[in-house]
Amino acid sequence: MNNPLAARIRPAELSEVVGQKHLLEKGKPLYNMIENGNIPNLIFYGPSGVGKTTVASIIAQKTRRTLRRLNGTNASTQDIKSIVAELDTFEAPNGILLYLDEIQYFNKRQQQSLLEYIENGKITLIASTTENPYFYIYPAILSRSTVFEFKSIDWQEIVPAVERAFHILSKENNVEVTADDVVYEKIARGCGGDVRKALNSVENCFYVTNTENGQKHITVETADELTQKSAVKYDREGDEHYDILSAYQKSMRGSDPDAALHYLARLLEAGDLPSACRRLMVCACEDVGLAYPQIIPIVKAAVDAALMVGLPEARIPLADAVILVALSPKSNAGEIAIDAALEDVRKGKYGPIPRQLQNKHFDGEDAEVKGQFYKYPHNYEHHWVEQQYLPDIIKNARYYVAGNNKNEQSFKLYWDKIKGSD
Repeated sequence: MNNPLAARIRPAELSEVVGQKHLLEKGKPLYNMIENGNIPNLIFYGPSGVGKTTVASIIAQKTRRTLRRLNGTNASTQDIKSIVAELDTFEAPNGILLYLDEIQYFNKRQQQSLLEYIENGKITLIASTTENPYFYIYPAILSRSTVFEFKSIDWQEIVPAVERAFHILSKENNVEVTADDVVYEKIARGCGGDVRKALNSVENCFYVTNTENGQKHITVETADELTQKSAVKYDREGDEHYDILSAYQKSMRGSDPDAALHYLARLLEAGDLPSACRRLMVCACEDVGLAYPQIIPIVKAAVDAALMVGLPEARIPLADAVILVALSPKSNAGEIAIDAALEDVRKGKYGPIPRQLQNKHFDGEDAEVKGQFYKYPHNYEHHWVEQQYLPDIIKNARYYVAGNNKNEQSFKLYWDKIKGSD
């Protein structure tokens, strides 16, 4: 009984695995590999609690190879050496199936130490990771493995697992379990696609509920209290962090206030107020920009207010600002312009600053023509006069092109008229 409920009811057959139909339905490549017993090196990629370890355990049961498990968070090179020492012995006559959980925590040298044995087939590797394998796994390992992506599980598919978990706890403890309507659904919805979280919530609900007359009745209030935070799938150092931030900004850029508010809510529920504020400021400058330049101090004021009052009140000014950014006209003309200027500078396309712009008011004896010859624009009509500002080598460069919005087009119309370019 000391084992977690998730471990005690782990499926033993593929048909019992919750979700992952895109991988485990009959006829799918992974299903066929497992059923045929022809197991290559595999990498399972996906969020926590979606069946990666379960499927690896089922594979181990269907193969005649000795199963060894390591976890990248605490395993060492010595642990790998100990497994290698078992090869070609009575303990592992048919080779070893190594399940390496959280492989992203293995450094390059540790991963390389497995390469020889993976290549000669003495070790079959099944590695799992919650991070993008193409970023975290040594390319030589990756090239010798088949990658399968596990996905978050729909809450509807988790409800039967929740019901089964309560049934097992009922039998184990010889007590009848009943529940308010929607309790099972609430737990399933609240786990964020993570079956392990759902089962942990089931255990929590079961053990905090008092037994009366041989019966435990799980209330919706209990389920609410014990699952209210479990839907937040978020790791500030992992893919989920950057995926949410990316979706947050792209939703504002795409002028979808509802989606932008959804991702803001996920950031705030995870307590990541700084990231929500920073990306909001970036979006105001990068994606609205010159189409509505007044938005920058407005959003800055909202961000300042949010950081001053903190959560939960910070949600209010941030929501206002997110909606404003999403609904504002868009222009990235400023970003395009500065990037083009930076590209020229990085390529060495720059030269001496024109004499009339230099910060000096005298000439050396070697100057053929003495005088700075700077024309002060405010001394001229419309506060503008034609003169060269760029260095000679790029004097005709053009970085900024007005965006197709009312604000920038009005500026363009004004300057075209003043400069006589219309």
